[in-house]
Amino acid sequence: MPYLQLDTTGRFSVAQKQRLAARMSETYARMMSVDSRRISVAIRELGEGGVWRVTAEGSEPEPVSVMMLDIRRGRPPELRMAVAQALCAHCVEILGLREDRLNVEFTQHAGDEMYHPALGGYSPEWEPGEA
Repeated sequence: MPYLQLDTTGRFSVAQKQRLAARMSETYARMMSVDSRRISVAIRELGEGGVWRVTAEGSEPEPVSVMMLDIRRGRPPELRMAVAQALCAHCVEILGLREDRLNVEFTQHAGDEMYHPALGGYSPEWEPGEA
């Protein structure tokens, strides 16, 4: 953890997905003060008709993308919003997604719900000012 997941209806090259994963990891690590080796990124291309949302009252569902961010709990809402905005900007820039068709959801976890064998076991609880 953190686990950054993007579900989309588009198809993208391996190079685009690798670039997006790198940018998302760099941004998340910098903004959330976390060791980048803890970050995993999934880009799931669900294909045409894979993700839908009603975007206007009374309208038909439209294709969208959703980003799920599984993170350690404790970050203030303002920081989470800034991270969401930055990660969305990467999706727009690199994959050409429409920002108005992209949602971000956070799931917050305790450190002992994230196990990293290569980093010594459970993640520590998040602390303000953590580097």
